[in-house]
Amino acid sequence: MTYHLPAGKALGGPYIVDVTPEKAGWGHSSLRILELPPGGTHSFEAGDSEWIVVPLSGGCTVAAADDFGRETFELRGRRDVFSGVSDFAYVPRDARATVTSAVGGRFALTGARCTRRLPARYGPASEVPVELRGTGNCSRQVNNFGAAGVFECDKLIAVEVITPGGNWSSFPPHKHDEHRAGEESVLEEIYYFEFAGHDGIPGLGYQRVSPSGPGRDTDVLAEVRDGDVVLIPDGWHGPSMATPGHHMYYLNVMAGPEDERAWLICDHPDHAWVRDTWPDQPVDSRLPLYTAPETSA
Repeated sequence: MTYHLPAGKALGGPYIVDVTPEKAGWGHSSLRILELPPGGTHSFEAGDSEWIVVPLSGGCTVAAADDFGRETFELRGRRDVFSGVSDFAYVPRDARATVTSAVGGRFALTGARCTRRLPARYGPASEVPVELRGTGNCSRQVNNFGAAGVFECDKLIAVEVITPGGNWSSFPPHKHDEHRAGEESVLEEIYYFEFAGHDGIPGLGYQRVSPSGPGRDTDVLAEVRDGDVVLIPDGWHGPSMATPGHHMYYLNVMAGPEDERAWLICDHPDHAWVRDTWPDQPVDSRLPLYTAPETSA
């Protein structure tokens, strides 16, 4: 199994990234990245999955129709992932969705197989919690637009992480690949990367995933660039390292078989102590890169 998919290696139909459970060899998590020209439109069937459509650049209209009716949402979007929080739209399973963009842009379709049908909904940017996690060179910003306990889904968990140039995130290395009630949940995870360039020079970073035990042998040490994807079915994942001078963005998509939709993790025992040093250090002064707007207008 290839867990690192460089840009262009996960193409599928109209998508520049098309990760399905079948392609990933697992049961639940999906990610599609859709690019539309000005005036472009694209329709897709939700099937047995729920979806959140979130603009990475540009804005769009999302229409979701099924036997229960039709809902249309105008997404203002953003210039790019380093300039602001975006609004988003939830598309329920068994619906038909159409994404249309007057200005063009790039849009993430984060998905998870599910059993419950929830109503189509709009998520305003003003209600996205922006969290600062870690301190010192472990400081990062998390946009919790689709986090458990923030926005209701059946199975899907999706968040954005921004790591300032030179910092490490997803650290200490952690895992969520076995069921331990109240302590750890089973979640398949997708990382999708973008980087801030500098004077026309593209950015890059590094992603590590290491085996977490017998039968869990995912092993990755990858140089990642714009548009790359890393699949994490199991294992200790982290650090995600941003090279100096280039901020790193990644979109995390998670889902699994657990009855409870929760992000419960276990830190690597060799590195868990790092969390204890955080209270003694300030948060990186470059963060937050931005905060959620006060209103959705």
